[in-house]
Amino acid sequence: MKICLVTAFPPSRQGLNEYGYHIARELNQHPGLTLTILGDDLPHSEPELPDFQVIRCWGFNKLSNPVRLSHAITQSKPDVVWFNIGLASFGGRPLPAFVGLAIPALTRMRGVYTHVTLHQLVETVDLKDAGVKSQKLYRRAGSIATHMLLSANSLSVLLPAYRKILQERYRRGSVYVRAHGILSGRPEYPDLSKRGNPQHRILAFGKWGTYKRLETLIGAFHLVAAHSPQARLTIAGGDHPKTPGYVASVAQRFRNDPRIKFTGYVPEDGIAPLFQSASVAVMPYSSSAGSSGVAHLACEFGVPIVASDISDFRELADEEGIAIDFYKTGDMQSLACRLLELLESPGVLEAMAMKNFSAALRMSMPEIIRQYIRSFDLQQRIKVLRAASRFRRMPRWMPLRPALRRRVGRQLASWHDTEFSEYRDTKQAEADLAAEQPPERKLGT
Repeated sequence: MKICLVTAFPPSRQGLNEYGYHIARELNQHPGLTLTILGDDLPHSEPELPDFQVIRCWGFNKLSNPVRLSHAITQSKPDVVWFNIGLASFGGRPLPAFVGLAIPALTRMRGVYTHVTLHQLVETVDLKDAGVKSQKLYRRAGSIATHMLLSANSLSVLLPAYRKILQERYRRGSVYVRAHGILSGRPEYPDLSKRGNPQHRILAFGKWGTYKRLETLIGAFHLVAAHSPQARLTIAGGDHPKTPGYVASVAQRFRNDPRIKFTGYVPEDGIAPLFQSASVAVMPYSSSAGSSGVAHLACEFGVPIVASDISDFRELADEEGIAIDFYKTGDMQSLACRLLELLESPGVLEAMAMKNFSAALRMSMPEIIRQYIRSFDLQQRIKVLRAASRFRRMPRWMPLRPALRRRVGRQLASWHDTEFSEYRDTKQAEADLAAEQPPERKLGT
């Protein structure tokens, strides 16, 4: 099976590039798969990561994306085109973003099986926090874009509440719930001796400036430090694309406070040491834009989490068994109290760390990717079985019958006999696909 993965991809720093990298890494390790990454343009010429076949064929805020991606897909001749995207993956301006979100539907219209992993819904985004000016127009355009995305063969969302929204509002499409997963195949057991010995490191990680801001966190940290002098705050990550210069301005304001460290952008190999030494991770958001990658990173390294009391985070904790301590959103005093209580309760910190590590073991990236591959494989088998069924119904005198027989025969021969023996007819394969997830987590096509 040949897969084209449409995603931002390192060394690009566009949104979801890290998630795209980990998807690609796992796909590359599966025998029988051929992966081509259709990645975003780089601002400067840089060497590509080794062991990946990357075609740079679309760019952020480029109106030419549908034409360029269409050409690359035609050249690649894939069995599956998988889009790893959010609402703003193709642009920060309305028109390029909207045009980009039409690409999955256009790809399906060309007869290629198309799947979308969608990280946000327009209905759940706080547009004021996101810095959107024409909010009514944005919501209308977002609703149309969601309809277009649902025109793909299948779509995955990362929270059950998102599937429910699509079911109640749009009532169309084949929609699955998939866990975000941790960005590792083998999470490392947390070394608790690195934490609070002698300093407790509070970690905040993300792209800052819109709904992720630092003022409440830093104010709360100063309250914590007044009672716990060994506390330190590490702020990792850079600016959100809509707020350039924000992190630098905050860092300048607190440049004389040695207890607060700003790391800037963190490369892939720097993430593990950052989280392994953290006593607690904080998500000081005023709203949410989907299943949190930071929360899953914290689980991967067994780090307790303190987060603002947002419905998406509540659902994440309940659905995936993640230990999150909540504070009142935007309340500096509430955040400081939660942090102090945890830092002064080593037993609670350890219990939360172990719970998060256990959650990580249940949702490793290989397991998540296996679910996707199984779904794609079943879809391909159904396609071939339907073609074989049509072939059997064709009259023997039909001129195209020999050509179709050869084509179907080659496709059937490409599967190992023991694998193909599972599926002797289309109905059995379709039933297996429908049973891939619990019934309440899938919408009918």
